[in-house]
Amino acid sequence: MKRHAVSSISLPVRLLAEATEFARREKRPRSDVVREALAQYLDAKRWKELQAVGARAAKRLGITTMEQVDDLIHEYRRELRK
Repeated sequence: MKRHAVSSISLPVRLLAEATEFARREKRPRSDVVREALAQYLDAKRWKELQAVGARAAKRLGITTMEQVDDLIHEYRRELRK
């Protein structure tokens, strides 16, 4: 199975120039820099989505403090050990 696929994307000239300069300073291929930046962007988006799910669940359950979250985690772990 192929590990990489080639794709053509359109970028603002200034952004491409910054990525090119950054890659040059880092002595890395520009595609590595863009790939890493996209991966970090997607990770951040997924994390935000997960936080939103958690916030909705907390609201539904009436959880308002981190202490309550900690208590629930400890209670859950105690139940697992039984």
